[in-house]
Amino acid sequence: MAHIDLNSDLGESLGAWRMGDDEAMLGIVTSANVACGFHAGDAAGILRTLRAAAERGVSVGAHVAYPDLAGFGRRNMDVASADLRADVIYQIGALQGLARVAGTQVRYVKPHGALYNTIAHDERQAADVIEAIRAIDPGLALVALAGSPLVGWAQAAGLRVVAEAFADRAYTPQGTLVSRRQSGAVLHDAPQVAARMLRLVQHGVVEAIDGTLTPIQADSICVHGDSPGAVDMARQVRQTLLEAGVELKAFA
Repeated sequence: MAHIDLNSDLGESLGAWRMGDDEAMLGIVTSANVACGFHAGDAAGILRTLRAAAERGVSVGAHVAYPDLAGFGRRNMDVASADLRADVIYQIGALQGLARVAGTQVRYVKPHGALYNTIAHDERQAADVIEAIRAIDPGLALVALAGSPLVGWAQAAGLRVVAEAFADRAYTPQGTLVSRRQSGAVLHDAPQVAARMLRLVQHGVVEAIDGTLTPIQADSICVHGDSPGAVDMARQVRQTLLEAGVELKAFA
């Protein structure tokens, strides 16, 4: 039987500012990438999300980011290596403490936004993130963009790597994500998105923005928790995969 992990970015509400529906998403996904306070999330809200994940048996990962609350972690930053390594260690450590209180544990790391996209191809920043993970807990898996150079760099450093595809993002023919600055970069048609992900699981390809098929080998599928209609989209992806006989289970 084919199987895949389904993940979403959660814990991103900040004070009175609400982002996504963590309660609903935790009833759908198998893994939760929980914000660590640098791009979104406050301590009390993060703890609530962790407790809810623990109650539902959803695997938890640290969604580390650049220190960019105003830009939601989506602005590129040229962070010095010493700072980037410390920032990643700090975020993982904070989430580990909160997770322990919530009755769960951090099992993997998934960088967020601009950091995720940068280290997919920037060897210097990638090495800093890899070194930080190895320093705090080399047993943590790293979620990385499927097909990116980061996959090989992290594996060579001894980390377990989980290749990731995005349900609600458009792809270039080269297998990279279409920039959010371009029209059509974010997908909103839930049945279409679900059909794309079923094709990915069954045949290892997705339709690129130009209509061609590009190969993607992924262990996990992400549905962004902050996208409009995110819950309905995640539910549709889950239902479509299950109806086709695909098992949904956490990789960690």
